[in-house]
Amino acid sequence: METLIELINQQLDNPLYARYIVIGLVAAAALAFGLSLTVLITGLANPFRTRVRALTGQNEVGNAPGDGRSKVLSSLDPLTRHLLPGKGWDQNRLHARLVHAGFRAPNAMSSLYALKVLLGISLLFMAWFATEFNSKLTADKVLLICLGAAYIGFILPNAVLDYLAKRRIRAIRNGFPDALDLLVVCVESGLGLTAALQRVGQELEVSHPELSEELHLVNVEIRAGVNRIEALRGMANRTGVEDIRGLVALLDQSVRFGSSIADTLRVYSEEFRDKRMQAAEEQAAKIGTKMIFPLTFCIWPGFFVVAVGPAILKVLEVFGR
Repeated sequence: METLIELINQQLDNPLYARYIVIGLVAAAALAFGLSLTVLITGLANPFRTRVRALTGQNEVGNAPGDGRSKVLSSLDPLTRHLLPGKGWDQNRLHARLVHAGFRAPNAMSSLYALKVLLGISLLFMAWFATEFNSKLTADKVLLICLGAAYIGFILPNAVLDYLAKRRIRAIRNGFPDALDLLVVCVESGLGLTAALQRVGQELEVSHPELSEELHLVNVEIRAGVNRIEALRGMANRTGVEDIRGLVALLDQSVRFGSSIADTLRVYSEEFRDKRMQAAEEQAAKIGTKMIFPLTFCIWPGFFVVAVGPAILKVLEVFGR
């Protein structure tokens, strides 16, 4: 160990930096050894899966043709398998964010953690190469910069995922009033709820493709034998929109008590219009308060310069004489 530290110290001329590099190499070697041992034990403990992979020519079931995963992310599955959270609230919350963003594949969470690991390692090496040519930085600062870059690379996919989920939820929420109006018209014209959902999904393919995709998925589940309320409840969970959840609860009560679905949809449509009007009035009432800051910091200084500026110039000119 000391010989290796001396060899690295001869190249870097920094004993502390050399020790950090040796510690990193030892940690990487231990991690690689542990992963290799885990893969070996797994393969020996399950010879049936090994034989199936050898006969079918596939490394994993999830790597079958057409799943859309890259080979780089698939190769990191042995590592990400150990980084995945347990069956607690964090995994459920992350899985919900993936579904809200539109990623419903079974290996979506594994791909996310593989991307986090790959991006974190890439940014770490980029930061190390960028700070290597700066001789003014000490080893402690270089280590902090590298760790900060790795941390940013690890949390950046979560930020992007939150942005995609919020954007998709906003798009579905914006398209829900049109879908509700079309659904009321279809049901009142004599169509059943399933046929009305199919018709509305076809009409919204161009204007609101995200909501149309969810409605098509509901129709597929209903044709597969799933109960209509359960299929609609699944759509509410996938989209994360509270308005759709309220509509599903109202339809569930209507089906249980035997009331008219058309009347239920009409009442909910009227309540939803009132709710949107109240939300618009609330936003309009907040405008006066929000305009204080741009008026104070942007408009008022310019008005002050234009109105009082000439008088100040005259006063300065008089005192200058």
